[in-house]
Parts: sequence; C-alpha cells; structure tokens
Amino acid sequence: MPKLKVQNLANLEVTVPEGQTLLKALQARGTDWMHACGAKGRCTTCRIIVLQGMEHTGPLTAPEIRYRDKGRLKDNERLTCQCTLTGGEIIGKVPEQTKLPHMKYSS
Repeated sequence: MPKLKVQNLANLEVTVPEGQTLLKALQARGTDWMHACGAKGRCTTCRIIVLQGMEHTGPLTAPEIRYRDKGRLKDNERLTCQCTLTGGEIIGKVPEQTKLPHMKYSS
C-alpha cells in the first residue's frame, strides 16, 4: 500500500489507501495538519513539499494547476487535500509557513 513519510515530523509514516487524499490519511492517523479552507482546494495552507517520490503521486487537480499557474504552488509541492498516491512511497515535509504552533517538528 502507498505510504507517506513526513521528514520533519520525526519521519512519521502514514499508509495512504488507494483513492484517499494525503490529508484524509493524515487525519485518520490522528495527525494535525493545517487546512484553512476545510480541504476544498481553495487555499494552499495544506501543501506539502515533496522531497522524493513525486512520480508516485496522482495527476495534478484543477485547483493545483490554478495555484501553479499563479505561482502559489511550486513544482515540488502538492496540496494534501487534493493529492493521492499511485503506489510506492513519497517523502515530504511541512513548509515553515504552515507549521502549527502546537506541533513538535524535527529538522
């Protein structure tokens, strides 16, 4: 089953069932993750920086394309509320700008 590893959350490993977004999988695991618009793809607060395994992510969604076109989502970033995995493992990290104050982040 596909897996997400979050490097700056002490290498947290989350299994991501097929068709489920990264955000849903993180929430099912009990992990707090910033998502200001309620996981509707209307903001970029839930983004993740993908360090490895971008090839294991599903296609960009319309909101992600719109944010890329506006320069608000970099080529190595995805929205966790939109992104699914097609297999394998991805390694990512929470961007500085969207870290939650009550969470403990590692380097």
